[in-house]
Amino acid sequence: MEKTEMEQQSQQSAYLGTQPIGKLLLKFSVPCVLAMLVSALYNIVDQIFIGQGVGYLGNAATNVVYPFTVVALALALLIGDGSAALLSLSLGMKDLKTGRRCVGAGILLTAAIGVLLMILGFALFDPILRLFGVTEACYPYARDYMTIILIGIPFYVVTSGLNGVIRADGSPAYAMVSTLLGAVLNLILDPVAIFVLDMGVRGAAAATVVGQVASCLMTVLYFRRPKSVTLSADSFRIGGKIAGKICQLGISSFITQIAIVVIISVANNLIGRYGPQSPYGADIPLSVVGIVMKVFGIVIAFAVGIAVGGQPIAGYNFGAGDYRRVFQVYERVILANAVVGIVATLLFEFCPQVIIRLFGSESELYNQYAVLCFRIFLGGILLCCIQKASSIFLQSIGRPVKATLLSLSRDVIFFVPLILIFAWKGGVTGMLWAAPATDVLSFLLTLVLIAGERRALLKGHSV
Repeated sequence: MEKTEMEQQSQQSAYLGTQPIGKLLLKFSVPCVLAMLVSALYNIVDQIFIGQGVGYLGNAATNVVYPFTVVALALALLIGDGSAALLSLSLGMKDLKTGRRCVGAGILLTAAIGVLLMILGFALFDPILRLFGVTEACYPYARDYMTIILIGIPFYVVTSGLNGVIRADGSPAYAMVSTLLGAVLNLILDPVAIFVLDMGVRGAAAATVVGQVASCLMTVLYFRRPKSVTLSADSFRIGGKIAGKICQLGISSFITQIAIVVIISVANNLIGRYGPQSPYGADIPLSVVGIVMKVFGIVIAFAVGIAVGGQPIAGYNFGAGDYRRVFQVYERVILANAVVGIVATLLFEFCPQVIIRLFGSESELYNQYAVLCFRIFLGGILLCCIQKASSIFLQSIGRPVKATLLSLSRDVIFFVPLILIFAWKGGVTGMLWAAPATDVLSFLLTLVLIAGERRALLKGHSV
């Protein structure tokens, strides 16, 4: 039985080691980019409709709640991306037992984490809002928004985590459609709830939760019959060794998302401290930085989507020992990310007003700070795209320490001290320069780590 299953699996996944890399990347990365983009749009669609229907205080409130949803995403990707990476490596090594167990563990762990986060969110409601920089003016909006968003957290965690496993199982289009389903529902229901039913931020949150429930149902249904492994009761026995390996491989994705929480939390609290001393006050920068982070998330969705799409290809070939092909995948991924970064840079530097107007018409001071934020804070987006993709690549070939270091370098090691220094020197305007400075430093570290990995793997290996 095991031999027959192995033969079937070999036929199903062997194409990852033989088909042209460009063709494979299109197959995996395009659905992955769309899925990641749609996921990023969940929050930004809320911001657009809230900006038009409620105003900048409503957007400031969603910025305060946003870090908690990112914590949920971080934990989802810790398990989901770790399970996906382990599944790809296991398929390359023809280790079906580990493949089955990592899928089963991924399903159980994401469900448990989602429920636990919802309970903690309700139990620590006000402390969470204070931690993420809520102001007195936007507190009522943040309270209403978060109360409903917490209900959808378990569904959000399961969908976000298991999407990566579905892609690694060879079904990127299914993963895309499951995410797209929720986003379309959210897009349809948002204006109805906000404008027709006059529910304000509560309506935006309710629309999001409905979409998350629909996506989750479709995601879970996939695992009735996955492609590469056959699940049984034994697959759902979570051992310490398999859970540890999953977390080890997924830690880079976890840190990447947690770092966003750190960035937003530090920035929000610095705005609360230095904003009143500036012409902009605190609520304008709080709203603008939230919007800019969401737009940043869209660009990174492209970058990460391309890199994650290459993950099953790189992981399979690494497991099979074809190291030259592994780095050919990396080169294609970086080229595509460079294109994304250049287009984004041109957009942010030369026409930020086009993006700003999507979120409503506000005061001249608001628009002035928004333009500065786009042009300065996102000035190093090209380097950031390359760095993010490189971290995911290192994760996909089983290099969690290097991947983690790369993730930490940009968003914690370099960014946090720099934003504290720049805010101390230049207030809410000066703090914006921390991001491009961080991008330069982390890009240099990326060059060092990738070059070292390439030399180590290709030396003495002929394919």
